[in-house]
Amino acid sequence: MSVLVYTESEEGKFKKTAYEVVSYARGIADMMGTTVTAVAFNADETASLGTYGADKVMHVKNDKLGKFNANAYAAALTQAAKQESAKVIVVSSSANAKYLAPLLAIDLEAGYASNVVALPESESPFKVKRTAFTNKAFNHTEIKTDVKIVGLSKNSFGLKESQKEASEEGFEPGLDDKHFNIEVKSVDKAKDKVTIADAEIVVSGGRGLKGPENWGMIEEMADILGAATACSKPVSDMGWRPHSEHVGQTGKPVASNLYIAIGISGAIQHLAGINASKTKVVINTDPEAPFFKAADYGIVGDAFDVVPRLNEKLKEFKANNS
Repeated sequence: MSVLVYTESEEGKFKKTAYEVVSYARGIADMMGTTVTAVAFNADETASLGTYGADKVMHVKNDKLGKFNANAYAAALTQAAKQESAKVIVVSSSANAKYLAPLLAIDLEAGYASNVVALPESESPFKVKRTAFTNKAFNHTEIKTDVKIVGLSKNSFGLKESQKEASEEGFEPGLDDKHFNIEVKSVDKAKDKVTIADAEIVVSGGRGLKGPENWGMIEEMADILGAATACSKPVSDMGWRPHSEHVGQTGKPVASNLYIAIGISGAIQHLAGINASKTKVVINTDPEAPFFKAADYGIVGDAFDVVPRLNEKLKEFKANNS
């Protein structure tokens, strides 16, 4: 009876969230005195999952599953869970996982708790701590079903090395046409070096930058820090930046370790989407901007003066500490 984990990958490479959910599953398995089985789809270097606690990897190699398909992936994971007699299944809280988990819950007649931020408080009853009200509060949820699905919030548990030797076995789920009734025609990707979903650091700009021609200093800071670039909703609505960079309640949620907001006043919808970030820094000319109440650090000043000087200091620091 293993703890089963869905490990996300793209173009054969595991995402950071894959290693985090395996680390989390290892913690649950240790509580329950059992093993961790990871399910990977068309991934490279599956042995790396052992570093974070996987005992076994069930590797699905199927060209039809090269792109995420919620129906087909749910069917494959259902079959894997039944084969392993898994009572706990761990997924991330990515957009794909949030499509997948409800389908999996139906197939397995399982309870599903999303946005979980810590290991279960107890095994019996099975209680987990979750964020609520767009990360403004926590609740404690008891999952009473025989099979339980846990959706781990990004960056809430971290990567914990266990140095297991993960064995690998091929897994061929039984799939037919009904599992492929949705076809992926194309995929539009953000062209950033670092995607918002995977970024440890996000540098975001708002209307205070006055126009798309001034985004050079934002991109420069992102390059120095190895960060992703993002923007507020008005900026993407005006076409200054692509919609793929829009973060907030109506855009992409951000749970980075560091979020730097430049020229963003901090509307409630924007703050709701970035509240899960661990450290928030704001640069704004208006000392009454709502963002300052939510920020860990704030600079009251003109971005056109502050950011270039900050970039120079960051370059200097990086050069002296590389």
